[in-house]
Amino acid sequence: MLTLRAKRFVWVAVGVATIAVAVALVLRAFNSNLVFFFTPTEVSQNKAPKDRTFRIGGLVTEGSVQRKPDGLTVAFTVTDTMQSIPVRYTGILPDLFKEGKGVVAQGKIGGDGVFTASEVLAKHDENYMPPEAAEALKRAGHPIEGKVFAGQKPVVTQAGK
Repeated sequence: MLTLRAKRFVWVAVGVATIAVAVALVLRAFNSNLVFFFTPTEVSQNKAPKDRTFRIGGLVTEGSVQRKPDGLTVAFTVTDTMQSIPVRYTGILPDLFKEGKGVVAQGKIGGDGVFTASEVLAKHDENYMPPEAAEALKRAGHPIEGKVFAGQKPVVTQAGK
């Protein structure tokens, strides 16, 4: 027969073990749902994971959009002005998807070097660009003045001041 002190110890140990299991499950679920962002340059340098979903962002290269006969499959390239990555997507593209405009695609890179996208996001107006894509373009030396990034308010200046 256990003493009162031993019973308390068992209950505390069971409680701590239960909390540890719950925390481990939450962290595992969180880690499996993380989606990292990579630029085309980082992908071409093999910094992106080969077996996990990630996002790639930049500009859709002018003249690169090729629609397949099935009407749903589209091939295009995404560039950060330093490197370009071919992307393949099957589905309906956003209405604002255009060549020369910002895009973020989520998917996996194949062994052939083609990024197979499961989702494609286009910028929502002429002044918005996802912050990760904007930072990648800034690092590449692409002019992006006058753009508004997620979480920022537009800066309005008067001419001559």
